[in-house]
Amino acid sequence: MTNTARHPAAFILPALIGGALLMGAAAPALAQTSADSAFKATTFSLSAYGETRVAPDMATITLGVQTEALTAGEALKANGARMNQVMAALKKAGIAERDVQTSNLNLNAQYAYEQNQPPKLTGYQASNQVTITVRDLAKLGATVDATVNAGANTINGISFGLINPQAAEDAARLEAVKALQAKAELYGRATGYKAVRLVNLSEGGGYQPAPPPMPVFAMAKREMADSTSIAAGELKVRIDVSATYEAAK
Repeated sequence: MTNTARHPAAFILPALIGGALLMGAAAPALAQTSADSAFKATTFSLSAYGETRVAPDMATITLGVQTEALTAGEALKANGARMNQVMAALKKAGIAERDVQTSNLNLNAQYAYEQNQPPKLTGYQASNQVTITVRDLAKLGATVDATVNAGANTINGISFGLINPQAAEDAARLEAVKALQAKAELYGRATGYKAVRLVNLSEGGGYQPAPPPMPVFAMAKREMADSTSIAAGELKVRIDVSATYEAAK
């Protein structure tokens, strides 16, 4: 009589496969149970915002020189000479090089238009503008005056901002969370449910410097007895928050 030995692995493999099948069958049931419990949970999905107002501590202003001449070279040469004087005035006023950036440089042909006649070239117009950051608002008016006296004849808007907005943003965050919690309590009283757990919290908004307005005026060189009056006002910093609370009776 012949005895045939069977290797233990022959029994282990079917057992492993069977166990995997059982686990695979159980996984959807577990997932379904978890999904059902989450679906049955009562939640409040709320949003709120907080604001704070602060005085600005910096300003950004765009100014420059516009010149005209019969030839392109003459227009650029005249513009460059006056712009050098403006840059020297900015340096004398205490504006650092890092706070001065060329923002626009143009050279355009100028034409005269008459009825039933082809356009006639009359000359060229050169324009050079810089955007400057003034970090001491007490010197803002005097700085503008100095550039105009040096030859600047265009000013294309001003905007105010914060050198470091962190403190203002944090104050707005606290106000936003207070408003969010107050709203959750209000809904709780109205529905008979109480917010028992914060599930998630997201934030939006924050400090954004106001864009400079469209060109507001042009100035010719003149002598000024007093500095130009500029009002800084206040800036509004807003933080938006959204949250989901789990609620229970």
